[in-house]
Amino acid sequence: MQDNIFNPPQITARPWPGGGWLVRSTAPLPGHAPRITDHLFAWAARQPHAPFLRQRTPDGSAWRSLSWGEAAEQVRRLAAGLLARRLGAGRGVAILSGNGIEHALLALAAMSVGVPVTPVSVPYSLASQDLAKLRHVLALARPGLIFVDQEAPFARALALPEAAAAEVFALAASGRAQPFATLLAEAPTAATAAAMAAVAPGTLAKLLFTSGSTGLPKGVMNTHAMLAVNQEQIATAWPFLCREPPVLLDWLPWSHTFGGNHNFNMVLRHGGTLWIDDGRPLPGEVGRTLRNLREVSPSISFNVPKGYELLLPHLEDEPALRDCFLHRLRVLFYAAATLAPPVWRRLEAVAAQAPHQVHMAGSWGLTETAPALVLTQAPNAPSGCIGTPLPGAELLLLPDGDKLEVRVRGPQVMPGYLDNPAATAAAFDADGFLRTGDAMRWQDPADPNQGLRFDGRLVEDFKLATGTKVNVGALRPRALAALHAVARDLVVAGQDRDDIGLLLLPQPHRMAELDSPGFIAEVAAALRTLNAEGGGASSMTVARALFLRAPLSLDLGEVTDKGSLNARAILAHRAGDVARLYDNAETEVIAP
Repeated sequence: MQDNIFNPPQITARPWPGGGWLVRSTAPLPGHAPRITDHLFAWAARQPHAPFLRQRTPDGSAWRSLSWGEAAEQVRRLAAGLLARRLGAGRGVAILSGNGIEHALLALAAMSVGVPVTPVSVPYSLASQDLAKLRHVLALARPGLIFVDQEAPFARALALPEAAAAEVFALAASGRAQPFATLLAEAPTAATAAAMAAVAPGTLAKLLFTSGSTGLPKGVMNTHAMLAVNQEQIATAWPFLCREPPVLLDWLPWSHTFGGNHNFNMVLRHGGTLWIDDGRPLPGEVGRTLRNLREVSPSISFNVPKGYELLLPHLEDEPALRDCFLHRLRVLFYAAATLAPPVWRRLEAVAAQAPHQVHMAGSWGLTETAPALVLTQAPNAPSGCIGTPLPGAELLLLPDGDKLEVRVRGPQVMPGYLDNPAATAAAFDADGFLRTGDAMRWQDPADPNQGLRFDGRLVEDFKLATGTKVNVGALRPRALAALHAVARDLVVAGQDRDDIGLLLLPQPHRMAELDSPGFIAEVAAALRTLNAEGGGASSMTVARALFLRAPLSLDLGEVTDKGSLNARAILAHRAGDVARLYDNAETEVIAP
């Protein structure tokens, strides 16, 4: 395999009037398909028998496979079935269940004929107690058709008044649900072809919802042009994708832009193969991913940091698993959260055992940007570097105290939030840049081609009672690295307090040790190491820590179904724990 998998970045940073920099790539951006679904039919004509989607059979004993030609034929029939039910721009499809072959086919069919599809986060239906987010999503999306794998687990969701007007389909007939096969009964006609041809680049393809970290989730309008152009941007940065069609084993949910746009559409754009991973990065479910990795060799590994943390001990200790994982691997990719330096180093050590070079890569993007804006394009990028702007994307870096606020503009940026003009207006500035709320800093201020580093969310920074500003984006990864052996994640606290405190989430395998003297001494020692590395500055010195023992709440927005924390929600809803953290008489508080 060739090693020149990245196109070297060509980045310029010119001063912006009033301060800051406008950062962009000078690499030309090629044209894109008018519709993201065009790739399906093109590959079906070119390689009809090549595998497109693979999924475990219900009993887990084998893999079910669907070729590109089979997928295109079924998508055409499904599209005819949707049109026969008079679905359209104002009456779309909602998918409540998780990743699966039927999910993919139905979504592609809907998008191909201008019927917007709304993949809904599965925990909104199955883990939520009040179903408030699901009700909000359905009320905004107004689906005419709802798909679930099985009706029974989704009975509460389907009984909501917001779901009453929709036809329900499942893999098998059950109660209210009609069988999925019914949708395949319609033969495509000239009207089907005409509806496909009428879909324009600006047509709404998909409605994806934000995590709702600052209120109810907002519906991000994803057009065909957004989705198609983002894949061309990625292909320009990573030319190896055009030589080596991606083979993915991926669990990331299609209700989120990482799994549903970035990863799925990469396979769609390049004629690759997607093995649908039925595992998840949770202690009780990672075993299914390990089973799959013993049979599937991906060319790119996409994951969140927690996923790699759970995989690493097995990759380090099981040579056969590691060999299969590395056999054709080209890129180890992480996003959605900070990868702690110890995890990065262990991954590098695993990757070094491959028979060819494996590159570590990161990225940055938003649900509002389809999603990729910044991507690793240089070999051997250091830990924490998220890369450089993709061709066609513009980043505006504006000074905000000691940080650089990031605003973005480009062809992959959304037109707005559905039925929310106030939120849309607030999201963009007078120059058309999307306000991201994130901060960046240069890897090397003298050389923009060295890339950018994520510097946290601006809203997470705060001041101590002394007036000292705490840069959470700088402190949090250092704290994660120092406390990695005892804490799987953390939230930095201290707004208007005399010192900095940490709310810690314990490593699952150490829950039973929280009150043991040895464990407490280990935490205290890690805090001392962290503070010594901070050089004594009050903005980098942690005075106290407290482990959260109650699970985080999805309903309250404290955590997403990918495991990402919402620090603002945690601090707001755990005010009692924050008070305990700063109570000097509290026995569970650990001091350095």
